[in-house]
Amino acid sequence: MQSFPKPLSSEEEAYYLSRYKAGDIDAKNILVERNLRLVAHIVKKYASTGRDSDELIAIGIVGLVKAVNTFKTDKGSRLGTYAARCIDNELLMMLRTERKLNREISLYEPIGTDKEGNEISFIDVVEDTTTDIVDNMMLSERIQKMYHAIAEVLNEREREIIYRRYGLHGFREVTQREIGKHMGISRSYVSRIEKKALEKLRRHMMEDC
Repeated sequence: MQSFPKPLSSEEEAYYLSRYKAGDIDAKNILVERNLRLVAHIVKKYASTGRDSDELIAIGIVGLVKAVNTFKTDKGSRLGTYAARCIDNELLMMLRTERKLNREISLYEPIGTDKEGNEISFIDVVEDTTTDIVDNMMLSERIQKMYHAIAEVLNEREREIIYRRYGLHGFREVTQREIGKHMGISRSYVSRIEKKALEKLRRHMMEDC
């Protein structure tokens, strides 16, 4: 990881903050640059996410800039204390947004085809967004078919993970990390089991149509 400038002393920080509040943009840049070491320190906590450290640092810097922009000197705390929360929040927001996007993608990922050869996904079998009785009957048939496939081709652990991940069979929809904690296994292992289970279901649905 690259080296960063030495942090400001409390006196230097107060000086540049007053300069920045007076409209000096160069002072703002100095406040950001001299707090980059803080970004690098916080980013270390997110190493287990598998993201590139430079990318995490770039996102952390966004949080740092927001902190410099919104910091109020009358709160009695150092900029670094406030910035640490902003940097953390920015990184967490990025991870949550990414997880939500991945969740949406997985819901729409094809898992088979219906009798007419149309692709179907999990969103098709767990959501009822129609009011037409014929469509409702077809959706009900797909749901029953999916539950039958889950019971037939998945083992007990795979079934539980699919039920919990997608909020099926009376379970509350939860994350891979929550499932891992409940089952005493890692999030990455949950992910591998989930992908394997989805592949089993996809093959079964294609064979059964």
